[in-house]
Amino acid sequence: MYKRAAEQNCLSLLQLCNSFSKLTQIQANILKLGHQNNPFILTKFTSISSDLNAIHYACSFIFSPESEPHYYDTFLFNTVIEAYAGTTHFKRAAIRFYNEMLRHRIEPNNYTYPFVFKACAGIRDLSLGKTVHGSVSKLGFCGDTHVVNAMIHMYCSCENGIEFGEKVFDEMSKTNSVSWSTMMGGYVRWQMSSETVKLFRKMQIVGVRPDEVTMVMVLSACADLGALELGRWVESYIDKEKFEMRAELCNALIDMFAKCGDVDKALRLFRNMSESKRTIVSWTSVIFGMALHGRGLEAVSLFEEMRKAGVVPDDVIFIGLLSACSHSGLVDEGKKYFDSMVKDYGIAPRIEHYGCIVDLLSRAGLVNEAVKFIDTMPVAPNPVIWRTLISACRAQDQLNLGEKITKDLIKNEPMQESNYVLLSSIYAKMLDWGKKTETRVTMAKKGIKKVPGSTMIELGDGIYEFVAGDKSQSEYPKIYEMVDEMEKKLKSAGYIATTSNVLLDIEEEDKEGALNRHSEKLAIAFALLKTPPGSPIRIVKNLRVCDDCHSATKVISMVYNRDVLVRDRNRFHHFKDGLCSCKDFW
Repeated sequence: MYKRAAEQNCLSLLQLCNSFSKLTQIQANILKLGHQNNPFILTKFTSISSDLNAIHYACSFIFSPESEPHYYDTFLFNTVIEAYAGTTHFKRAAIRFYNEMLRHRIEPNNYTYPFVFKACAGIRDLSLGKTVHGSVSKLGFCGDTHVVNAMIHMYCSCENGIEFGEKVFDEMSKTNSVSWSTMMGGYVRWQMSSETVKLFRKMQIVGVRPDEVTMVMVLSACADLGALELGRWVESYIDKEKFEMRAELCNALIDMFAKCGDVDKALRLFRNMSESKRTIVSWTSVIFGMALHGRGLEAVSLFEEMRKAGVVPDDVIFIGLLSACSHSGLVDEGKKYFDSMVKDYGIAPRIEHYGCIVDLLSRAGLVNEAVKFIDTMPVAPNPVIWRTLISACRAQDQLNLGEKITKDLIKNEPMQESNYVLLSSIYAKMLDWGKKTETRVTMAKKGIKKVPGSTMIELGDGIYEFVAGDKSQSEYPKIYEMVDEMEKKLKSAGYIATTSNVLLDIEEEDKEGALNRHSEKLAIAFALLKTPPGSPIRIVKNLRVCDDCHSATKVISMVYNRDVLVRDRNRFHHFKDGLCSCKDFW
């Protein structure tokens, strides 16, 4: 009776424990009363230790040399494995204790494996995940939806694991909304956004009701694809199905509309959120949206509004703010906020923040100042920073400096295709066709291929993709006829092709022909054929839009009386009446 009462007393104390100091006192009490081998108390002690971020302390006590292993049980190991699987830096310990569990011949159950798979996903260990999958099959847990969902997440988290995740998902006899959301999350993670959309449509066909996580995943895919019409349909679906508009879903909608080109709708959604519901992610999403659209002054205004509301900025939101300053030529403001980040908030700049300042100076043509800034950085510049500077050197005709930096970069990254493309473009601008050819030959010998420019456009229920010189579309003869018609109308309006963008030693006429086959011009021609006169055109480019396509699209917007929205790798360009929202600053 006394032993039972003492056990209940320990459990009650643990239930009320809310600090590490109390935990140590309770541990002393456990030892004093001789309960150090009581599995119920040890499990509760472990669970409370995990809540207090003291799982290491608990394990050193429970699994000490004086411990008696025959008191260990499945529930105790599950608690330890779950605790370590939920940490940021100690997920491998979860695997270690799983192996200890097997060594002590304690059989895992269906609660063990979701935590083990979570740890495998966290350390991105595909081989280990496959081994655990084998154990799950042997023990007959492949029919447990919770276990299999965790397995899919593991596969989708590992490089080269998405196909295994698909196979497991396809073989499931019973799925739930988590299964579908997990598979979609894998597609989103590996930028397979089209597959996400396909799976969502299939989910509707089979009659599985999506949950909030599903909708966030689909919105993320729409944002990546720039699929505004689909995103609008998803918003109406959310409204029709009466999903609770929690912060995560609101933030996903804001992000989707901003990245799909309707930043004003994104701002309205943000304004409609109650102040209590807005999180730092909400503010970050809308500020990043303004940055993408070159509305730097509005981004600055939002940031100041956030500060007045008492929301403390983090390092991520400063990246959005500095990017907004960079895309709008707000050099002084960008410098001021970079200094404020350190002085006012004690945030140590990451390489991304330094990169934003280099980008800010480079876009403003301040190449020498950018070089000096890089020289004073306390961290080594990464390749992205060097490539930013190289692009600025090319734009500002500091070609010798650009050549030198690019050659140094190639020594450190001999297999990175963008370095060779930059060097090739520098030689083309120098009109040094011999060195340009030599660079391309080097790429070919090393098996390095240039990433082709591609442009996507959403029309009706379909998303169409074009690459330069594309003839894969069934209507390509009509598309090319429209391209030729566009060329004639643009020339009549005074457009002159920017042939310096063609990195080939060919005649000017041939260069113009090559420019007319750029993917964004093919997509625009397709839109002119397929959409009513005067309707807007929205396209998404995977690379930075070139000078010639930028100039041509300005004239297209005027000649055809179309609003043209182009999202390239860096930002949005709103073309209207012969002008661009970027004011030719991009």
